[in-house]
Amino acid sequence: MCIRGQKNVFAAADTVLPMVEILRQVCTSHVCAVPVYCFMPDHLHMIMEGRSQDSDLWNGAVEFKQRSGYWMRKHYVWARWQKDFHDHVIRKYEDLKAHILYILENPIRKGLVEEWQEYPFSGCVGYESLEAVLNLL
Repeated sequence: MCIRGQKNVFAAADTVLPMVEILRQVCTSHVCAVPVYCFMPDHLHMIMEGRSQDSDLWNGAVEFKQRSGYWMRKHYVWARWQKDFHDHVIRKYEDLKAHILYILENPIRKGLVEEWQEYPFSGCVGYESLEAVLNLL
C-alpha cells in the first residue's frame, strides 16, 4: 500500500504505532494475522494470513486502508493512500520465509539500516515476535 505522491508519512513512531493498532483491530475482526509488516516512509509491505474458515483477508486489507486513511486525514490533512494496492496470493509451493525476509530487508535496500532488526517500524501481529515467525518456517 502506497501513499499518494510518495510522501513520507511513516517516519516516526507517533504515526506508525496508531497504524499498528488499527492493524491489530482489523486482524481481530477479520480473523487473520500478519506474520510481517514493514512501514517504509511512504508505503507499507505486509503479509496477511487467515486463521480460520471465517477469515476475510481482502476485506481486512480494505478495512485497514479505510480506517488508517481516516486516521491520516485527521492528523495529516495532506496524506492519502493511493487508490489501489498490490496483492499477491502466496501459494503453498512458494517460499514464505523468502517473502518475509524480502519485506524485512526493504529498509536495508533503501539504505535506512544495515540489519533488518535495527528498523523500528517492522513487526508482526498475532505472533510473539518476528524471530518467532522466522523460527516457525
